Amino acid sequence: MIRRFTRALRVAEIIGIAAAVAVLAILFLPRLTGGGDADPPVIEQPDLNVAVVPAVDSAGFFVALHEGLFAAHGLHVNFIPAVSSETVINAQALDEPSDRIDISCGNYVSYLQAQENYDRGQRSSSTSDPMVAADLELFAEGSLMDPGTQGLYVLPGSRISTLAGLEGKTVGVNAPGNILYLLVASVLADHGLRVSGVHFAYYPLPEMAAMLKAGKITAAVLPEPFATQAQQSMGVSLIADLDEGATASFPVQGCAVTRQWAAAHPATLAAFRAAFEQGQAIADANRSVVEQSMEALPAPLGVSRVTAAMMTLDGYPVGPVDAVRIQRVADVMREFLGFPAFNATSMIGG
Repeated sequence: MIRRFTRALRVAEIIGIAAAVAVLAILFLPRLTGGGDADPPVIEQPDLNVAVVPAVDSAGFFVALHEGLFAAHGLHVNFIPAVSSETVINAQALDEPSDRIDISCGNYVSYLQAQENYDRGQRSSSTSDPMVAADLELFAEGSLMDPGTQGLYVLPGSRISTLAGLEGKTVGVNAPGNILYLLVASVLADHGLRVSGVHFAYYPLPEMAAMLKAGKITAAVLPEPFATQAQQSMGVSLIADLDEGATASFPVQGCAVTRQWAAAHPATLAAFRAAFEQGQAIADANRSVVEQSMEALPAPLGVSRVTAAMMTLDGYPVGPVDAVRIQRVADVMREFLGFPAFNATSMIGG
């Protein structure tokens, strides 16, 4: 595994990001070693259950997993595909052994909603409770939307060719009031259309294209790699790129833990973040490693070599969480979801 990690760093050197990775290593060295000649802190929990959305938004995580970066930092990461934010975030908050999730990487909208619910005194009763509440710490940014990474698609030959044609029609998103819903609401408003004039239906992303083909929905919101897969298999047509207007270059995804977990596992969290940030740096500079990592996902999540070569990638930031970017999410949520005024800075970990 150490040899695998060395190979990953050699790849980084070839593409000119060895300096970035070295800087990251220096930045995290005090957290991992305690400084000086002291023994490194003991990782409190080397075996981690980590729930992550199986999309290109998560490429930095998948690069770190595929290239052995987590293992090189003394961690064994069990990747759990995240389908429902309710289940994932509630599992983090409830901390039940049978459903344990230690770390998750998902959309900011769901994280902010969960924190607001918690701050108002609400609590989840089970992992399947539709009311999501948790006291969370955002410790890393995952992705920033780029053109072509999130879009609204229809079947080939559809009479719907513009957003205006969606009036009275049904659009598929993967969950109510989440990031994809927010992106659609924003782009409709930017074009002078009523969000209330569109009906929404909710299906998991791996099933979305099939729902479109079956006529259950008229249009589907598809992030990568689901968009490229649907284009290859069904020839779907793009009617709106969601990277525009109020949500251009929008922060889509980050990683979170509960504050209780962070307080009990400081060395574990530092090790995870160090490996994750190295994965982010590689993902942002080396497309071929991203492609290999997405191809290597366990069935049925892995993509074909052709899909990997064609899919559009996000931007993958490194460094401390940008409070201005996260506050932007809260502000757009207030505009389009009726979210209360919220200080997103309160969720950002040190």
